[in-house]
Amino acid sequence: MSKSIKVITWNVNGVRACYEKGLPQFVEEQKADILCLQETKSHYDSVEPDIRKLGYPHSVWSSAEKKGYSGVALYTSMQPLMLQESIGNSLYDNEGRIVRGIFPHFDIYNIYFPNGASGPERHHFKQKFLAFLKSYLEFELKKGRDIILVGDYNVAHRDVDVYSPQGLIRESGFLPEEKKWMDEFLNLGFTDCFRYLNSGQASVYSWWSYKDQARQKNNGWRIDYICVSKNLLKNLKSCEVLMDTHGSDHCPISATFEF
Repeated sequence: MSKSIKVITWNVNGVRACYEKGLPQFVEEQKADILCLQETKSHYDSVEPDIRKLGYPHSVWSSAEKKGYSGVALYTSMQPLMLQESIGNSLYDNEGRIVRGIFPHFDIYNIYFPNGASGPERHHFKQKFLAFLKSYLEFELKKGRDIILVGDYNVAHRDVDVYSPQGLIRESGFLPEEKKWMDEFLNLGFTDCFRYLNSGQASVYSWWSYKDQARQKNNGWRIDYICVSKNLLKNLKSCEVLMDTHGSDHCPISATFEF
């Protein structure tokens, strides 16, 4: 008997703020089997019990040492084999960037990739992170793991993924070396679920600046993804960018799988 699994990823830009802007209603309406949030900007022990669980029986958080910064959380109604708040690299674990859930059919990584826009130091930090992650994933794939990787990648891959490709060519998140990394990541054996099912669809974005009425004008970037390793492509049934969902400067991405 087949089982349908719904996965949602969302950079909430502060889980407390998003909670006040309708996150509980969104969770109730969507009924995701696995919900992954990025940029929680909170510690598990410091948030209200309702936010800790969001109605789910299982959850795992990774929070940054720096208060009010970064942070990821994974919630699930499914029984996990394991939930991990660390992947063993203190440089990135200390910034609350990665959690992993291990389930019978797949491993799922919820990742908040670094933003390199604030200056050269963070740009280099981001490039080191990208290199580390590529090497890490390559090792996991060689072990035979089937992987779903969701989150805010802070990288737009192609011209169709930004509102002004020529105007943004020198902006962090759309730099040549970042697009090259995305090519190399996909060449490891990963597929961008949305683009796979909607190959030529334009004007679909997942993040808009708070400046200059960017969301109203749809001046956005598609930097949030659900990507899967090749063995899971046969299980993919749908992937949507939920552009009408508000509560953050990002919108959620939803995908369904059949096992």
